[in-house]
Amino acid sequence: MSAQIYTQNRELSWLAFNERVLAEAADESVPLLERLKFASIFTSNLDEFFMIRVGSLFDLNNVEPERRDSRSGMTAREQLDAIYAAVRPLYREREAVCLGLERLLRRYGICRLGWDELTDREKKFCQRYFRSEVEPVISPQIVDTHHPFPHLKNNVLHVAAWVKYRSRDVFGVIPMPDALPDVLFLPCEDGLRYIHMEELLLRRAGDVFTGCEVREKCVFRVTRNADINPEDEAFDMDEGEDFRKKMRKMLRQRTRLAPVRLELSERIGGDFLDYLKKRLPVADGQIYYTSAPLKLGYAFSLAAKLPGELRRSLTYPEFKPCRPAGINSGESMIRQASRADRLLSYPFESMGPFLRLLKEAGSDPGVISIKITIYRLASRAKLVEYLCRAAENGKDVTVFIELRARFDEQNNIDWSERLEDAGCTVFYGFESYKIHSKICLITRRERGQIKYITQVGTGNYNEKTAAQYTDLSLITADERIGQDAVEFFKNMSIGELDGEYSHLLVAPHSLKRTILHLMDEEIARGPRGRMKFKINSLTDMDIIEKLREASRAGVRIDMVVRGICCILPGIPGETDNIHIVSIVGRYLEHSRIYIFGEGESERMYISSADFMTRNTQRRVETACPIYAAETRAKVHAVMDVCLADNVKARTLCPDGSYAPARGGAERVDAQQTQMDWALAAEAVPEPPAGREGPISRLIKRLKS
Repeated sequence: MSAQIYTQNRELSWLAFNERVLAEAADESVPLLERLKFASIFTSNLDEFFMIRVGSLFDLNNVEPERRDSRSGMTAREQLDAIYAAVRPLYREREAVCLGLERLLRRYGICRLGWDELTDREKKFCQRYFRSEVEPVISPQIVDTHHPFPHLKNNVLHVAAWVKYRSRDVFGVIPMPDALPDVLFLPCEDGLRYIHMEELLLRRAGDVFTGCEVREKCVFRVTRNADINPEDEAFDMDEGEDFRKKMRKMLRQRTRLAPVRLELSERIGGDFLDYLKKRLPVADGQIYYTSAPLKLGYAFSLAAKLPGELRRSLTYPEFKPCRPAGINSGESMIRQASRADRLLSYPFESMGPFLRLLKEAGSDPGVISIKITIYRLASRAKLVEYLCRAAENGKDVTVFIELRARFDEQNNIDWSERLEDAGCTVFYGFESYKIHSKICLITRRERGQIKYITQVGTGNYNEKTAAQYTDLSLITADERIGQDAVEFFKNMSIGELDGEYSHLLVAPHSLKRTILHLMDEEIARGPRGRMKFKINSLTDMDIIEKLREASRAGVRIDMVVRGICCILPGIPGETDNIHIVSIVGRYLEHSRIYIFGEGESERMYISSADFMTRNTQRRVETACPIYAAETRAKVHAVMDVCLADNVKARTLCPDGSYAPARGGAERVDAQQTQMDWALAAEAVPEPPAGREGPISRLIKRLKS
């Protein structure tokens, strides 16, 4: 049977995911300002989609126009046409949602205003602001024989004008300077009134283009292809060239690539439009019109401007990550980790214990070395501070930092320089493989013996996203994991990607191979076989084919796949034993869990890797087995509550659409449930500090 019967195109699957994000903006059960944030997330998601995925299809269409996608059988051109057709109604839906939210927010005195809605006092305030803050920083330009068409920066708002200049029609443009805020908040006693900066600039276009007659004007934004591959020949390094210099070169190149989308705030005349289409150039399919704001990032700043009571009524109830159950805040984390495995569940539980472990390791006399892989960091990172302090204290600190973390390249370049300055040994990974694993190894000498504490996670060492993404972080003193971690870091240091490990699964060599082998074991059990997975995306055709094979053998498969999912469940005789849900809620689902079998034969892993070819074959990834019974129970609880969700979960249907998940008389919101668990655990008094004495251990054994 053709794979196209039970698979779907990855790009259209991703658009369906982003439509679920937009659905949160339309959900009346979500607080109003949070709904506006979801509309903003939808918008930024779509921006990145055009820059990367649409950009890569443009490149593919130019290089291999006849090549067909293995899942849908479509050429790059056919995929682009399908994307344009799918995105256009999303723009209409986004516009309706945004304008509807603005009407609702006005009931609370939160008003986005056009110029004609301003009071006389507000207009005078805007005029003063324009003269003092805007005019000095803008750079308007008329395009004529002496002034060439400018480079229009990627995703930057521009005000365009079609003006009569010296008896002929010409193009004028004003780029929005970075120095200006997205919105101008107006003085008012009650509520919150604001005007978008582009609206203010649009209104004053006639004053800016002095001596011209402005015939038409609009706000527009160009999105450019940003899918630069650092391994392309264009970025080949001369011998001895610094890799950071190569990445800076790539970032400069990215800003000048070809346009893939043009957004306009309103429809414009034929001559005006034809001029833009020709000069960029773009085709009709790449042009989108919307009366909603083109950029919505300001949504995240509105709540901070509101008084407390109003803010609380329009946002989610405040939740701070809790103290993880079983962890004593006053006791050494090294000692606690040495006694038993600890599994942190973000954002419900705090990242604090891991950061405290690193801080403590930096000054512990017994610690010999700290080794860690870093993919994305927050703009302010305690983790870097603690690593630098450890190096300055004489510890051997080795950091593998991935400079090619898309859109975080400059941030990582800056951090790598800070780490090197502090005396850390810094590696940048491999030419053909990104290091995406999340693993940290602390080596210490205790009573003459070498001991290890290993941390393996599903998410980045990013303090900001640890409060926004659901992730799992295992801290273990298990010697088996520690020995594999030693081997892993040794192999990374010498460029050995084909290393063998006894317990860790490491891509690109053993992770996929072992996953397929464990799937085969479940296939051999037939209807007694069982598999559960929680991942962000599924595109790898080898894994898809193995899932289909397992389904046909009667293996029951439950999956939580947040985003792209290229397998279609429920196809009779092919995938009818596969059940897939997606959860989009307050937090971004990000943890990866693999479970094979059940009962005594069950194998469980947490991982940094999705089931995507880029993860399984073109990145360095790790998956770590979960051995301790208490920790396994915690992972099962996370998996089971996600599968039981009937509030935020959507079930993937055989035709590729999503339907509200059903099941159970009781409403189950997986994320809210995990918040409740964390709050309940935090309310329990902290466990006593120190090791158990022999009497305590004897009493515990007698009670059991």
